[in-house]
Amino acid sequence: MKTIVLATNNQHKAQEISTALEFPGWEFKTLRELGIHSDPAETADTFEGNARIKAQAARAASGGMAALADDSGLEVDALGGAPGVLSARYASTDGQDADDAANNAKLLRELADVPDDQRTARFVCTLVFIDEDGTESVARGTIEGRIGHEEHGSEGFGYDPLFWPDVFDGTCTLAQVPQERKNEVSHRGNALRALREQLEKKAR
Repeated sequence: MKTIVLATNNQHKAQEISTALEFPGWEFKTLRELGIHSDPAETADTFEGNARIKAQAARAASGGMAALADDSGLEVDALGGAPGVLSARYASTDGQDADDAANNAKLLRELADVPDDQRTARFVCTLVFIDEDGTESVARGTIEGRIGHEEHGSEGFGYDPLFWPDVFDGTCTLAQVPQERKNEVSHRGNALRALREQLEKKAR
């Protein structure tokens, strides 16, 4: 059995990753499950840069185990791409992660006067996988949509209740679909499928 350390303690992310990326003989463990502390400063200005920082730190803290990290967030066109890499800390006043309610409230305030046709946005996810031998694989995924005016749904987390994906033709938010369906269309799901394809080619 090959253990992959997930550079996160977010159980929502861990569940989505382990569900979407299944290889025979692989098991995924969060930092907490492995009793590992790793909390590097995410100082990069890109999703890929921050994912790499987290993957490298988790691999080092685990003594060289294979590590998988993601960095993801929301880019809103009317806000010049914000909140971007600061998505988790958007409403923070101390540099730490803010809770979902505060982040969503701030986003709605910032977009209060923005009309529907200008509320376009996308979720972005970049994955960095560093294998036991130090080789690196990078994959990126996105999902396009728009930001609504109020929250709908309880299945998702983060900005999901405000995000209306184009793929659903405006019929529901990302928080109104079951996890399995979300995995089929989400930014992280798309990134994971791209990563799986890379790893399968590598294994041939």
